Amino acid sequence: MRSSLDCIPCFVRQALDAARVISNEPAIHEEIVREVLLWMGEADLSESPPRFAQRIHRRLRAMTAVDDPHRAAKDRQNQMALRLLPELGAMVEGASHPLDVAVRVAVAGNMIDMGVTDDVTESELRQAVDRALDPPLGGEPDAFYRAVETAGSILYLADNAGEIAFDRLLIEYLGPDRVTVVVRGAPVINDATLADARAVGLDEMVEVIDNGSDAPGTVLADCSAGFQRRFADSDLIIAKGQGNYESLSEEPRDIFFLLKVKCQVIADRIGAPVGTHVLTRSPDYPVLSEERGGT
Repeated sequence: MRSSLDCIPCFVRQALDAARVISNEPAIHEEIVREVLLWMGEADLSESPPRFAQRIHRRLRAMTAVDDPHRAAKDRQNQMALRLLPELGAMVEGASHPLDVAVRVAVAGNMIDMGVTDDVTESELRQAVDRALDPPLGGEPDAFYRAVETAGSILYLADNAGEIAFDRLLIEYLGPDRVTVVVRGAPVINDATLADARAVGLDEMVEVIDNGSDAPGTVLADCSAGFQRRFADSDLIIAKGQGNYESLSEEPRDIFFLLKVKCQVIADRIGAPVGTHVLTRSPDYPVLSEERGGT
């Protein structure tokens, strides 16, 4: 999807927040903000938000010579999620519809996003899980459950560190033998990389690959040829998080997106209020009426 004018202040805020995480030098904070403001004056808004974020974070890494500035935060997030995993696993296992609850837990984990907020506490994460269990899940969960039943191969596009520990619960009910998990090809914000997948034990459950890109989303043109082949060949694609939605929602593939709606731009596009947990389908992909439950 293209960026909107409302994305511009978000890019500036994200640049400043990230600069303050990486460096205590006010001069660096000022330099990156001024550069982003200049970029925005010439911006091609037909590019997706993850493309702009990729440029910002590449520049910050170059300015500071810090390859993974959020590594310590990601380690904390992984450990926090792992501490919650046993009780959440028991809750999913004891549910009357375990797959539905596993989906809700996985979506609740999407609040761990340093592109939106500096960090998340364990208490806030527990509250997110509690909220995710009660209301109806927005989007098309029934179509998703039908697609899961028939898929021979599933490509699972992960999003953030910490969150990927919760993804383990969903993957157990999808069937690990047919799932390949995809993480980012290099550090960007707190998005999950191979190091995070190993930290939460995902590599012991399923095949884990990276997409060859450092964009905080899945920008196909920037991804490796190997990943692009997997993307084309998989029966079912599950994409976590807003960055994956922003970069893939207009691709001519049937993709199911699991995310928390975090800004008004996405809320307007999806048709769900900010803060909603949704399991939504590619908006422009043609689906037969009978597949949606019609006649």
